[in-house]
Parts: sequence; structure tokens; C-alpha cells
Amino acid sequence: MTKAEIVSEIHNKTGIEKVAIQVIVEEMMNSIKANMCNGEDVFLRGFGSFIIKKRAEKTGRNISKNTTLIVPAHNIPYFKPCKEFVNQVKENVK
Repeated sequence: MTKAEIVSEIHNKTGIEKVAIQVIVEEMMNSIKANMCNGEDVFLRGFGSFIIKKRAEKTGRNISKNTTLIVPAHNIPYFKPCKEFVNQVKENVK
């Protein structure tokens, strides 16, 4: 499902103008990204959490050149769905 399909689905269910829905969806995504870039986790009760995971420094290999390189420690965004969400997907997707 794409962002446009989400906007269309909300429009069909609520009757709100698509332009207004698109602005809301864009601002929600921008807000989540901005908060995570500031080091904050975002918790959406009943849906899930957008959290920052810390990856430790590790050694990697470039197989084509047969060399070793160090991958520095870094942070990555991660989505963790809530239990109800996980259970719904388990029950309904076959």
C-alpha cells in the first residue's frame, strides 16, 4: 500500500478532502522523523513504537577485494509493532 492509497482509503471512509488528509499524513511522518532525529522515540498506543537502536562497532569484510574494514557504531530507526497488531497479522494473513 502506498501513501496515495492510504489517503484514498481515509477519504472513502471519512469524506474529508484528500488534500487535507495528505497534509495530515505528511505532517505525521515529518513529526515522527523530526523527533527520531532529535533522539526521541515515538510511541503510538495500539499501533507500535518507532525507536532508535544503537548498533555497536563491528568488523566487516569486502569479499571482492578480500579486505577487512571497521563499521563504526551508529544508530538506526526501528519499528516495533504492539502485541495486538502482531496478533492481528498472525490471525488474518495466511
